[in-house]
Amino acid sequence: MRRLNVANRKQAFKAVKELDAFPKVPESYVETSATGGGISIVTFIFIAVLVISEINYYSNSDMKFYYSVDTNFNQKLKINVDITVAMKCGTLGADVLDLTGQSTDTFGQLEEEDVYFELTAAQKIYLTSIQGINTYIRDEYHAIQEFLWKSGFTGFGKGMPKRDRRDMPNYPPDACRFHGTLVVNKVAGNFHITVGRSIPVIPRGHAHLSMLVDNSMYNFSHRIDRFSFGEPTPGQVNPLDGDLLVTKQTLHLFQYFVQVVPLQVQTRHTDVDTFQFAVTTRNRSINHSTGSHGVPGIFIKYDMASIKVKVSEEHHSVVAFLIRLCGIVGGIFATSGILHGLTGLLIDVVCCRFKVGKYKERESESKAPMPVHSLNSEHVPATVEGISLVAANHTSSPQPINISLAATLDISEQ
Repeated sequence: MRRLNVANRKQAFKAVKELDAFPKVPESYVETSATGGGISIVTFIFIAVLVISEINYYSNSDMKFYYSVDTNFNQKLKINVDITVAMKCGTLGADVLDLTGQSTDTFGQLEEEDVYFELTAAQKIYLTSIQGINTYIRDEYHAIQEFLWKSGFTGFGKGMPKRDRRDMPNYPPDACRFHGTLVVNKVAGNFHITVGRSIPVIPRGHAHLSMLVDNSMYNFSHRIDRFSFGEPTPGQVNPLDGDLLVTKQTLHLFQYFVQVVPLQVQTRHTDVDTFQFAVTTRNRSINHSTGSHGVPGIFIKYDMASIKVKVSEEHHSVVAFLIRLCGIVGGIFATSGILHGLTGLLIDVVCCRFKVGKYKERESESKAPMPVHSLNSEHVPATVEGISLVAANHTSSPQPINISLAATLDISEQ
């Protein structure tokens, strides 16, 4: 019984060996060459470069965008404001009015601060940086926003640097800074800064008392250090940040038409519901005699989009990473083997055609004189027509003899 089990095992091992699909090449069949070594070095370098590139690709993540209908109608909308106008605070009023007729008193109050419109050197550097990034995003490369999201960049979230006491001018403040957060309804509205304080108007709305301010005092040159909607998000740069508009006209109207889009950002640095917006600007001088009517001031009219955007940071699959690595290594090895075979074939054809390399050596060997070998004693050497043969016996060393052969024809006998 035991012998039968041993026989069955041997048969099973034999069957397994027959299933081996990998050929075994004896080492004596493998011929090394300089060409094969060079291609091997290039192959290993190429594999290393691609593997490192694949690892870098796997370590990075992608930003995926998903779109859906916004159904959260009860959500409130935060408006973050930091605007400086080149007029004194006592002559200006800033508030917001939405479609429901509610005004600033319901949504909150912005802080007013007397400041200088002219910037210091450090403040100009900050403003130039913001303007450069926004210009680059709009005109050159929109995907930089994805980089800022993934990196959690917060370099511009601190706001405009404070003015140092050594940089204080000798004249009193000539501008007014409005900053703060308003919580409004999630409907279309109008944020504006114009001359005069606002008073409520029955049944709804408000009006600005501008009669006490002379037209010559109007100057709506302004700088927007920050204007955004929703919670501040790391890595988010808003389109109006760093906007600086200067006018020499006293009666001038600046208009911003804003489309607000609900946004959910999910990255390794943050997970927040906020808003992004697209903006279109328009400004013109007011001259009633030429038909250009309107109220001088800064008006930001916003409307809500019905589409919600979800931005999610997603990493690559480990399985896909391993499959790509196997494909890189196996594919390069197979390709290098084909290239090596073709290169060897080409070299053989060229060398054989022009008799160079090993083919030159073979040709010289074929033209060399045939060596003289000693023959066995049973053969009797002789010289025929000048060819030296050797006569030998079993007891003595071979001795050369000369045998002359002649062909004689006896005519007489015939």
